[in-house]
Amino acid sequence: MVEANGFVLVTGGGRGIGAATARLAALRGRDVCIGYRDRAESAAAVVADCEQLGVRALAVPGDVAQEQDVLRLFATAQEALGPLGALVNNAGVLDRQSQVAELQAARIERILAVNVLGAFLCAREAVRAMSTRTGGRGGAIVNVSSRAAVLGGANEYVDYAASKAAVDALTVGLAREVAAEGIRVNGVRPGLIDTDIHATGGEPGRVARLGSSVPMQRGGAAEEVAEAIFWLLSDRASYVTGSIIDVSGAR
Repeated sequence: MVEANGFVLVTGGGRGIGAATARLAALRGRDVCIGYRDRAESAAAVVADCEQLGVRALAVPGDVAQEQDVLRLFATAQEALGPLGALVNNAGVLDRQSQVAELQAARIERILAVNVLGAFLCAREAVRAMSTRTGGRGGAIVNVSSRAAVLGGANEYVDYAASKAAVDALTVGLAREVAAEGIRVNGVRPGLIDTDIHATGGEPGRVARLGSSVPMQRGGAAEEVAEAIFWLLSDRASYVTGSIIDVSGAR
């Protein structure tokens, strides 16, 4: 079934949950633009996979924490693919596992810049493009948060958890702002998902170590999160806004 018109823009789309979401959107007939900061080869591979499914796709490099990069991302995507139909606010970073007493200001600033400022900038541009109040055709935004926002990330990623709690607040507040402008805004909170972000934190095997602590007795897959994201983007969720879905195996 082909969903509503308009391309899907996925930030952080070159790997992990973002890449899985881009591929699923293409499978469901949506044109796709992925934003990425590095790993150009991975981003190109995602674009090639999407194109093989018969849709238009492109990748645009940039840092969502830089306003000019965000402006260029949206302008390039819309010039190539036409009207924006959906944003998946997925780009995010964390750093090595650490307690709060050991954190440096530069690390905290970088995590907040990407995970919070970047999410706000991308959401802002999506609203400007899609709002029926300013001539847009409406659309949907899904912000990718984390169960860490609820659990706190103690002894590992309290700064990351705090940044994702801010994303949750953005989700609820923005949903109420733009509900009458044809835009739905929702969030997904992944739990323990098997992606390479854990290597960034210094423990590539974290999912294997903690999998048995999940009530479902395993970590999740990026594709399982992508299914929840795409459902929220689709017309099947037409009366869902301001909601946050946990994809966490009950952890």
